Amino acid sequence: MKLFNKITVIGVGLLGASLAKACKEQGLANEILGYGRNRENLEKARTLKIIDYYSTDLSEAVKNADLIVLCTPVSAIAPLIQNMIADIRPGTLITDVGSVKDPIVREVEKLIPEGIYFIGSHPIAGGENSGLEASAANLYEGAQCIVTPTSKTDKKALDKISALWRAVGMDVTSLSPDEHDFIFGAVSHLPHIVAYALMNTLGALRTQNDHEVITFSGAGLKDITRIASSNPVMWRDICLSNRDHSLDLIDRFLVKLNEIRSIIEKGDGQGLENKFIAANKYRLKVI
Repeated sequence: MKLFNKITVIGVGLLGASLAKACKEQGLANEILGYGRNRENLEKARTLKIIDYYSTDLSEAVKNADLIVLCTPVSAIAPLIQNMIADIRPGTLITDVGSVKDPIVREVEKLIPEGIYFIGSHPIAGGENSGLEASAANLYEGAQCIVTPTSKTDKKALDKISALWRAVGMDVTSLSPDEHDFIFGAVSHLPHIVAYALMNTLGALRTQNDHEVITFSGAGLKDITRIASSNPVMWRDICLSNRDHSLDLIDRFLVKLNEIRSIIEKGDGQGLENKFIAANKYRLKVI
């Protein structure tokens, strides 16, 4: 099912390469071009037939594309669009895969002229491993994708971007950009912040006999801190881009942490058990 003639993927890493593979597998485009700064990575993607060809020149990369997908750190999305906008033909659709939406959508809507369409997207897919080598055509299958239209969004453009994500196997939900950022600030960004903070706390601890505490950790600690292995640069950008919600949610978490601290300080066993029972019930909703 052809949806596009030419797709340009900006950033051929895990998400970009996986999308290119899925689009090829599903026959969604006549040609797929990759753009990035790493020529070696792009050449590898072309050799593996993940993309049809590539360019390290942004103007050349977006020329005659009818879909541009930005698979870059969130801080790079708006600057890249600003740099390419003069070379994009009318009717072109632009989307991204960033996990922060409101500041990006607001900035991009100021940049794009009438006749070019931007729809913010957040495909909730990925894993611990990153890069071209970790990409897979089925990465998006059965996962959820959030699209974030605004009052300025063209309905046909929204329908077409939604059709793209459905075609690669995703369930598509629409949220406002700010609602998206609050939700994913809570279920994704805050857990990463907590995991990083926990590992920094434990990593600095040593016993009186100078043993590193973390060398005695077991599977439980590995499970709850797995996401602390995530890309620090990417998560720096995410937390700063979603600054207001990040700060609000850290404050909410500290309230709950201090409640537990206070209960332990009082020696209130039943109160502590009640907090843990409540957490068990919420956890069931996650799994």
